[in-house]
Amino acid sequence: MFRSRLALLALLLSPFASVSPAEAHGSHGGGGESLEAGEFDFTPIITIEGHGGFDTNLEGDPKHYAIDGMFGGVFEWGLSNGGSFAIEVAIGPALVWGEAEHFYGKVHVDDHDDDHEEEHDDHDHEEDHDHEDDHGDHDDHDEDHDDHDDDHEDHDHEGHGHAHDHDTDFKRTDIKGFLQARYAPNDRLSFELSWNPYYVTKDQGEDIQGLKNELGAKAIWALGDGDVNFALGDGIEDLVNGVYLSVDHRQGWESDGMYVGNYTDPRVGLGFTFGGDEISLMIEAGPRFYVPGSYAGLDPRTDFAGEIELSVPVGDATLFLHWQQTYSWEDAPGWGEGWQHHVGTGVTFTF
Repeated sequence: MFRSRLALLALLLSPFASVSPAEAHGSHGGGGESLEAGEFDFTPIITIEGHGGFDTNLEGDPKHYAIDGMFGGVFEWGLSNGGSFAIEVAIGPALVWGEAEHFYGKVHVDDHDDDHEEEHDDHDHEEDHDHEDDHGDHDDHDEDHDDHDDDHEDHDHEGHGHAHDHDTDFKRTDIKGFLQARYAPNDRLSFELSWNPYYVTKDQGEDIQGLKNELGAKAIWALGDGDVNFALGDGIEDLVNGVYLSVDHRQGWESDGMYVGNYTDPRVGLGFTFGGDEISLMIEAGPRFYVPGSYAGLDPRTDFAGEIELSVPVGDATLFLHWQQTYSWEDAPGWGEGWQHHVGTGVTFTF
């Protein structure tokens, strides 16, 4: 039973929606039964999820919505001392409304203001020269300069619209993938390596056709025995058995090859079940140490990140609802102080 709880705790916060279709929603491998040393098991898995992202700290409050269908499975080998080694793979379509999912911290960089400032300086120099030569020409130049300002306002408005006018009409169907290797030497410790590819199928708005990539490494350490079930008579004092620590490191690249940055999330979490149907609840939070890519021109910063997930097993399926949130205290060009949210719900089927 603990192994199924640990699988639930493996859910990690990622606005790139890079969670494991099997482990993210409390449905791992053969339904939570531990494998004996030398045993092998394969479990087909289908996950259907609808989710949305809300970047309320960015100008224009950009949003994205998607419906994902992930098809794959878990290959698992039992090890001694209750340990296991598993490889999970999944792939499927992502129906996109608004903008595509993106790695945390991505900002829009607009070089127009810098180019215009340089052009404006050159224009002022010409204005001074014309003023010295001919005052009448200077009057004509002022009129031209006014037209230039009007043109700049129009151009700036268009650029602003490109950066922040994120409509939420249906855009296209992208392709998502997931590949993870997990090693658990015992029932309290696990290590994960993951690759989350995302293929944008065509140029559209700020989305560029090509393959986005996210690489991750994570360690999870359960402090207690993990088996906290209020339906079996556990009390509030038993919650300590559901406490765990985790460290997750992620790096992301855009589909044009641009390095977006990386972050490291040390977390404290709590997982437990209640009700006759073993409804599972997971809560975790901690700082996020974010290092932006050089493209952004921003300094490293420390944000807050957290996650709440509820999952309900129904036969061979698991219904889930999760809410991921981050908060930034930084107010910089292209990035603002405030919250970002990612909310999703769906169902995972195991066969």
